[in-house]
Amino acid sequence: MPNIVVVGTQWGDEGKGKVVDLLAPHVNVVARFAGGNNAGHTVVVGREKYVLHTIPSGILHPGCRCVIGCGVVVDPGSLIEEMESLVQRGVTLDGNLFISKNAHLIMPYHPALDRASEAKLGKRRIGTTGKGVGPAYVDKAARAGIRMADLLNERLFREKLELNVAQKNRLLREIYDAQTFSVEEILNQYLRYAGWLAPYITDTALLLSRWIDNGYSVLFEGAQATMLDIDHGTYPYITSSSTTAGGAATGTGVPPTRLHGVLGVSKAYTTRVGAGPFPSEMAGPLAEAIRARGHEYGATTGRPRRCGWFDAIVGRYAARINGLDTVALTKLDVLDQCETVKVCVGYRYRGDILTEFPEDENVVTEAEPFYEEVEGWRAPTGGAKNEADLPAKARRYLERLEELIGVPFCLISTGAQREETILCENSPLLRWFPSVRSSLL
Repeated sequence: MPNIVVVGTQWGDEGKGKVVDLLAPHVNVVARFAGGNNAGHTVVVGREKYVLHTIPSGILHPGCRCVIGCGVVVDPGSLIEEMESLVQRGVTLDGNLFISKNAHLIMPYHPALDRASEAKLGKRRIGTTGKGVGPAYVDKAARAGIRMADLLNERLFREKLELNVAQKNRLLREIYDAQTFSVEEILNQYLRYAGWLAPYITDTALLLSRWIDNGYSVLFEGAQATMLDIDHGTYPYITSSSTTAGGAATGTGVPPTRLHGVLGVSKAYTTRVGAGPFPSEMAGPLAEAIRARGHEYGATTGRPRRCGWFDAIVGRYAARINGLDTVALTKLDVLDQCETVKVCVGYRYRGDILTEFPEDENVVTEAEPFYEEVEGWRAPTGGAKNEADLPAKARRYLERLEELIGVPFCLISTGAQREETILCENSPLLRWFPSVRSSLL
């Protein structure tokens, strides 16, 4: 059975939650491998809307086992709140949710440091969610982090907490002039969390290995996206984890040799939240119209997303970095009313035209987009059951995008509902999951 990685190919918010939700009935396990509760995956089922921050999107399917891998940083209070909300809505967690012992905890001082650090950066502000994800990864890299397994050992948890609080309080007090924290208050609060979470904390790398040995199929769910990757994104305006396909192995403990394919998810246009370079960004009334039609507001923070045209340079870069086999394209319907649709096919930089994404921060910041323009289709795409039902001009747009990024599309999403999805002819998905045909057609 295939083990497939799902990753975002832009700056996040591409619709990975919907894609994972669609594929979850065809796999046995969904494993989240990166990020924290700064990522929001939105899934719409009928009239019900679910916003998942830490728990994998497969949790809405009974019998689908969901794993929070070691590459994720976990805010236990936020996770418990999410768990309670799902249970109240009839979702079964017992036997379906597993949390890695090695996943690092977001502690109360992490959001405080996140907000205080952002405030000091001025015009270099990253635009973080303030959830403490970055500082938690800092502690992980500095070998000062506290992990889920530590919650189950009060003596060790206290020992690590005392060392960290002493250090963080000095930093908060002397550098940021911010509020400090009490060891006992944190200890008491987190030991209560331990009582909630203990049944779910386990060696998930071993579980995944055994499940794969037994023929289970695993879908690896990414958070954020390629252009926010700690190594390959638009540094420093990125997240603090490995969001690209390689992170699936390190973030779960499943070796690369047991991964069989990579599915990218992309919008038919582009969005970005927070600061940082965005070459194909729109401005003015058009950006406002796209934002309104696409409901482009952060699932976690509610912040309005910056909107731009499809960037084929970014698409090709994501295909190369992730080794994409195929792409699911979402939100085609948002462009239905556009008279003209643009595609960024290159960057102008100091007299040169660049056709590959530049990894130099200064070049990306100064780059100006070079566009191709295509005539809009000015007709609804929602409700189309197959590619032939789409307007001819919309089909030509899709064909041009495939040519530019060099990767075939497997799914076309024309709305938030599960059924508003087209399975592309000769979709690479059918090679991995033949049963997808019957569920989508």
